[in-house]
Amino acid sequence: MKAWGRIIQVGFTYAGTVVGAGFATGQEILQFFTRYGSAATLSISIAGVLFIWMGIKLMLLAHDLKARSYEDMNALLFGRRTGRWINLFTLVTMLGVTTVMLAGAGSVFEEQFHLPYQWGLLFTLVLAYAVLYKGMKAILIVNSIVVPLMLCFIGMVVWNTWSLPSSGNWLTFSTDYSLLQIWLSPMLYAAFNLSMAQGVLVPLGGQTEDRSVLYWGGILGGLIIGIMLLAGHYALSARMPGIIQYDIPMGQLISNLGWIWQLIFIGVIYSEIFTTFIADMFGLTTQLEQHIQLSHTSIVLVLLLFTYIISQFGFKSLLTTLYPLFGLFSLAWLVILIGHRKHRFHTN
Repeated sequence: MKAWGRIIQVGFTYAGTVVGAGFATGQEILQFFTRYGSAATLSISIAGVLFIWMGIKLMLLAHDLKARSYEDMNALLFGRRTGRWINLFTLVTMLGVTTVMLAGAGSVFEEQFHLPYQWGLLFTLVLAYAVLYKGMKAILIVNSIVVPLMLCFIGMVVWNTWSLPSSGNWLTFSTDYSLLQIWLSPMLYAAFNLSMAQGVLVPLGGQTEDRSVLYWGGILGGLIIGIMLLAGHYALSARMPGIIQYDIPMGQLISNLGWIWQLIFIGVIYSEIFTTFIADMFGLTTQLEQHIQLSHTSIVLVLLLFTYIISQFGFKSLLTTLYPLFGLFSLAWLVILIGHRKHRFHTN
């Protein structure tokens, strides 16, 4: 029973780290999958296989390496010399994503709760410090709460879609996009999310003694991600093509269900922003601890202050500037990870 409990924690932490604000709002599902029509069902299956396969491989490699941070992993994949430059770029990438998440939290407070943007930033920083102070154990607990909440929400969205006349769109909806765009989308989606998730998955693999926990946790996490992608696609495709005009497509799916469900939805969005924020912050902290002679607490405080300063630029401007560059880097990283052969893909 203890082993199954750890497997569930690893699986939920994997899923919670990958599934961020873009997923919760529906934008990622819409842009990477649903707009490509009925082919999205197969491309989501490809993404799900990649998440299971590469999630397991990443954590087992980290376990064998006893990796402390993604720096150790990049040294293995790229060599020491090239790995230094990759680590530097990964550091900048994670700082960028972390700042975008913090800015997104401020935007949720401003747009949904009609509270000052700065309140959202400061509340998130204080909450993040409380979690990061406790380390990996607290991250596991947070994701064990957030992921079931997200699963319940996505289940409710599917239930609300079931009776619609257009509920079969996910199997029949046509598209004019090229085959290259359609089949590249699951690779890009998996690459970006896995490269960012390594900040937590690598230390998690390095700290977990039982390989079977990582193996089955990777399967569970990948399945959860795939199921939630498919469920979101099913619900969004039933509202195509009109749904594509909205900034928060998921919000439109529950707009007629009353304020309670809308409040839960806002909570889900914020929770997913927060899990991604603390995951990247944890990855940055573990990496910097290998180079800077400061305490864990001091590094966390410096990073939180830095993200607070940069987040003043706002959510949208940061998102449109940073993400395209990160996507190209992530695809190269995933290709190298797939091609790496020196690992043992078994559970004992």
